[in-house]
Amino acid sequence: MYNYNINIFYSKEDDGYIADIPDMQFCSAFGETPEKALEELIVAKQLWLEATNQIKRRPMLELKGIFKGKIWMSDDFNEPLEEMKEYM
Repeated sequence: MYNYNINIFYSKEDDGYIADIPDMQFCSAFGETPEKALEELIVAKQLWLEATNQIKRRPMLELKGIFKGKIWMSDDFNEPLEEMKEYM
């Protein structure tokens, strides 16, 4: 099973706590306390994973790291392009 980062924050607009999982688009929950928001998020996470599996799409988090060691950047990657130097 995967571990997902969870954000919990207070929303003045909603007068309560919002919990979300950034790696799961639109997966969030509300609670009057941080604990209740987390409890609701656990339910939302399970439903999100079930829905994702039903449409045959893997969560993007599963794909992280598959290109490790296969992609490289040139040493001058952050250098401005020759034609842009005059604007820098």
